[in-house]
Amino acid sequence: MRALLDLLFVVLQLYTYVIIATAIMSWLLAFDVINFRNELVRSIWNFLNAVTEPVLRPIRRVLPNLGGVDISPIILLLLIWFIEHVIQLYVYPNVF
Repeated sequence: MRALLDLLFVVLQLYTYVIIATAIMSWLLAFDVINFRNELVRSIWNFLNAVTEPVLRPIRRVLPNLGGVDISPIILLLLIWFIEHVIQLYVYPNVF
C-alpha cells in the first residue's frame, strides 16, 4: 500500500511540474518570446493544455473574473499541496 502512496506522490509532483510549465509557457506566448507558429511549440502547448485544462476549467468557472489574471493554477497547486500533506500526515503513517 505504501508503494501506491509513493506512486501517487510522484504523480502529484509530476503534475505540479506540468502546471508550472503551462503557466510559464503561457507567459512566454503572451509576451511573444516564443512563437506559436513553430510546430514544436504548438505541439508542446497542445499537450500541456490537454493535460491541465480538464482540471483547471472547473476552478476557472468558480473563480470571479479578475481582469485577465488567471490564478487557477495557483489554486490547483495549493490543492495538490494540501492533498499531499493530508496523505503524508494522516494516511501514510497508518498504512503498513
